[in-house]
Amino acid sequence: MNRIKEVLEEKGIKQKWLAEQLGKSYNMVNSYAQNRRQPSLEDLYKIAEILNVEAKELLTDRNAPNENG
Repeated sequence: MNRIKEVLEEKGIKQKWLAEQLGKSYNMVNSYAQNRRQPSLEDLYKIAEILNVEAKELLTDRNAPNENG
């Protein structure tokens, strides 16, 4: 599972724009955002770099208990 859709929404970024930046089709990025398909680790890191977030932020479930408190 990933949080790509949530991060895009938080930042006000469209999937189409991310697809263009990533060099992937809109359908592929939409599949990532809908969790129908998971990006490769290479693509996950590219997405994180494009969105200016840590890769782990794209994977972390915000509803999970936080280890720090």
